[in-house]
Amino acid sequence: MLRNFEDTKPTLSSSTFIDETAVVIGDVVIGDDSSVWPLTAIRGDANIIRIGNSSNIQDGSVLHGSHISEFNATGAEVHIGDQVTVGHKVLLHGCRIGNLCMIGMGAIVMDNTILEDRVMIGSGSLVPPGKHLESGYLYLGNPTRKVRKLSEREIDSLAYTADYYVSLKNRY
Repeated sequence: MLRNFEDTKPTLSSSTFIDETAVVIGDVVIGDDSSVWPLTAIRGDANIIRIGNSSNIQDGSVLHGSHISEFNATGAEVHIGDQVTVGHKVLLHGCRIGNLCMIGMGAIVMDNTILEDRVMIGSGSLVPPGKHLESGYLYLGNPTRKVRKLSEREIDSLAYTADYYVSLKNRY
């Protein structure tokens, strides 16, 4: 379901797939061949949300930003790059995700966090506010810590998984 917030409505590419049970509200822009799966909430009411091309936001995920206030002069926008896989029940709040990243099921990524390109976050991990995660690594835990460098096969799997979700949404 697409909903306006005040005078702002979501902007989607003609090739974007939004499941009928997902809710996308307000100042949200979603790129070509991206997909939003069942029971996901993407709320562009407090701040903007931008999702790149060929990214997938899986079932039950929540995306929201922080508003500008006297306590937070800049707020926190949500930016998701291209070919990003956001696993089931992920919470992304006011963070920036680079290209070719994978956020594992149930992970939480908090305000003003930056993930460079080609980062994997393990399932159930918590990335606290303000962290900067370096490209090419696996991060796990609560709070997350850098565990090891990604293998070439794991890096290849990032594009494979994103491409799979493009083909899956095309079947819908």
